[in-house]
Amino acid sequence: MSKRDGLHSSLRQTLEKDGWMITDDPLILVLAKSVLKADLGAEKTVAAEKEGRKIAIEIKDFTASSAISELEKTMGQLQLYQWALEEQDPDRQLFLAISYRAYLKYFQKPLFQLAVQRSRINLLIYNPDEQVIVQWLPAIDIQIF
Repeated sequence: MSKRDGLHSSLRQTLEKDGWMITDDPLILVLAKSVLKADLGAEKTVAAEKEGRKIAIEIKDFTASSAISELEKTMGQLQLYQWALEEQDPDRQLFLAISYRAYLKYFQKPLFQLAVQRSRINLLIYNPDEQVIVQWLPAIDIQIF
């Protein structure tokens, strides 16, 4: 199993353990007659709400030789997915899923925090080994050091 497949499977199982129902694997999005594929689509019904929460998730491991190049590519992907969601499924919230290890190694750096804040990227931080969600960070909660 490749590293990518392992992270994908681990996050899927983590979300399911947390009560999310995986609705799409991958989540197919269409923008300007082009097909885009986010890694996962999921829904969770909250008892106090009539409607549940819907999310789209792109999973990244940031193990490429250049973390900055991977961030640049990821930001472009997320922007396209966001535009497609605004047209196709505006109630679905987009998240970038990263491991807790990647969060500590890269997302504490000022450049990464600036990119996340300015691009309004929501983060889902999880531990792939223990299959637990560590933290959800909506874009508005991100602080620049």
